[in-house]
Amino acid sequence: QVQLVESGGGLVQPGESLRLSCAASGMMFSINAMGWYRQAPGKQRELVARISSGGSTTYADSVKGRFTILQENAKNTVYLEMNSLKPEDTAVYYCNTLPPLFSWDQGTQVTVSS
Repeated sequence: QVQLVESGGGLVQPGESLRLSCAASGMMFSINAMGWYRQAPGKQRELVARISSGGSTTYADSVKGRFTILQENAKNTVYLEMNSLKPEDTAVYYCNTLPPLFSWDQGTQVTVSS
């Protein structure tokens, strides 16, 4: 059974940074493209960053230049480094494959507020 567990969220001020982690069990990142998604209150879930099995990355325009997705296959973990955070980055962040193959769990809350 595949389990994806996100962590690292929190409350930060605008301009600060956070690093999210997604640890997987029961699957190998090296054979799946992975993505970080987010859902803000009242909005649909959106893909913000993806990394292919070969390490290629793409980002939503709203986070390009500020967020970095990284993958550590030996630890079956994918990270999202978020810099220069803005209030509009406030959301629950999730990881999943691309396309999403597994159930969405509770994610990790990121709140950017002064």
